[in-house]
Amino acid sequence: MLDHFFGEQAVANVYLYSAPLHILIILFEMFYSYSHKKHFYNTKDTLTNIYMACLNYGLDIIMKAFAIGVMFYFYEHRIFDLEYSSVWYWIGVFLLQDFAYYVHHYVDHHSRMFWAVHVTHHNSGYFNITTGFRSPVLQPLYRYLFFSPIAFLGFNPWHIMAAYAIIQIYGTWVHTKTVKSMGILEWILVTPSHHRVHHASNARYLDRNMGMGLIIWDRIFGTFEKEDPNYEEVRFGLTSEIEDKGPLNIVFHEWKDIWRDASQPDIKFSDRLKYIFYPPGWSHTGDFKTSAKLRAEERANRQK
Repeated sequence: MLDHFFGEQAVANVYLYSAPLHILIILFEMFYSYSHKKHFYNTKDTLTNIYMACLNYGLDIIMKAFAIGVMFYFYEHRIFDLEYSSVWYWIGVFLLQDFAYYVHHYVDHHSRMFWAVHVTHHNSGYFNITTGFRSPVLQPLYRYLFFSPIAFLGFNPWHIMAAYAIIQIYGTWVHTKTVKSMGILEWILVTPSHHRVHHASNARYLDRNMGMGLIIWDRIFGTFEKEDPNYEEVRFGLTSEIEDKGPLNIVFHEWKDIWRDASQPDIKFSDRLKYIFYPPGWSHTGDFKTSAKLRAEERANRQK
């Protein structure tokens, strides 16, 4: 049984078995939205989410052999020989995978080159289960690099990717406005409330709640922010919305902006590199608006 979900075909099996449940949950959310006039869904936006998922999945298939090969290289030179039969092995692979995703996600939000890939997951003004499928198209090109250290420690790459698939499925389900609170689980798990904060463009919520399965990493490393019902209503999308919602621009608009900024005349070479690798919003003129600065300004205004 474990081989079925943690062997070579594990990732495909996990997604295959979860597909009917995804469909049921999406249909329920659509029905709830329609019957309660909530307007959670927009046809064009939903089709865009599906389009993005297909592109991501296609590149993922192309990259699979290379990515697994890199991870197995690290696994063959592993530090420890770990026993699969130990319950601590499986706890370890899930905890380390979830932490690796937290680091990966943090980098996606704090380096503009990675943000240019990840931004496609955030440039929708809607928030529903299908938003979870709005995957960054180019992410399969480098995602495995964040997971390779786990293989180097001694965890089988197939187990790592299966754990990622399971956690990712849970992470898809938290893209919803239908669940207000999960009670005591709010302290441990990433919940819909936490993830609404993550997708918000309100200054107070920018670049908060980076976890996918567990919220403990955000609590430990200071990136946690609770959804505040007394604060302004959550606004989904980007701080500066894109006008062109075409399929190519949705994927590449931030790359075009990076080129525009980095190719300005009469700026230092080091500044050109900073436009690529520094946090989104950085500017060589000093009047930049990074998420950290916007949060600080919002906090100062709130305390007046």
